[in-house]
Amino acid sequence: MPVIKKLFFSPVKSLSFQNINSCKIIKNVGISKDRTIAFSRNTDIKTAKLLEKDPYSRNLKDFLSLKNTICLNRYSFYLEDSKLRLTSNDKNILTINLDNKNDHNLMCKKLIEQEKSINEPVYLLQNQDFPFFDTTHSKKTHNTISLINLSSIKDFSKKINTEIEFERFRGNIYIDELDPWEERKWINKIISINNIKFRVAMHIPRCSATNLKPKTDINTINLPLEIRKIYNHSDMGVYLKPLNNGTIQINDKIVI
Repeated sequence: MPVIKKLFFSPVKSLSFQNINSCKIIKNVGISKDRTIAFSRNTDIKTAKLLEKDPYSRNLKDFLSLKNTICLNRYSFYLEDSKLRLTSNDKNILTINLDNKNDHNLMCKKLIEQEKSINEPVYLLQNQDFPFFDTTHSKKTHNTISLINLSSIKDFSKKINTEIEFERFRGNIYIDELDPWEERKWINKIISINNIKFRVAMHIPRCSATNLKPKTDINTINLPLEIRKIYNHSDMGVYLKPLNNGTIQINDKIVI
């Protein structure tokens, strides 16, 4: 029976992930605190406020991400209560209080100070009710949780004779004890984890962010292309839509 081996959430949309042992699942939303923060990109304040409030106005290009700002892969964000901490190479750079709007500006200025390639203005956005998932703007999938089979990554690594770090795929839930690629058969099925039901919404198509070696801005391989060469698709993992509230944790089993 498949089992959860690793759990993560991403405090800031499209950037770093934070390791956790358990997490709260919110019906039709996802993992609590996952992607509730984002940084705008190349927008004025009026547009940024619209992006913050209205999920259907969002476009991926309007946010800082590893696709458009690969230098940010060298940084990590950690969310603890209302504190957001920015680090690099395990060294603290800045900690802000998210309840203080002036601190929002401090974090944006710090990012621009650290990386001159980031253009002003940048705005820190927050939305607990409509987090900044890549799928939020889609009425079909809306809010989702990503699940990845570690056996599929191992199968891919073996076929290209190169060890591929699981972190490249930036998943929320990593499972093991399942045959490689078996998760691809789950689309439109209902799975259960600790009495929480999830609909398996779709495959996860992979982008250029997976080319980056973890915690660096170095492209080492064209992963979407290599996956497509072998499997005739560029997917890794599936999106889940939570159908009720609850809590999941490491070692929980997945029931199909």
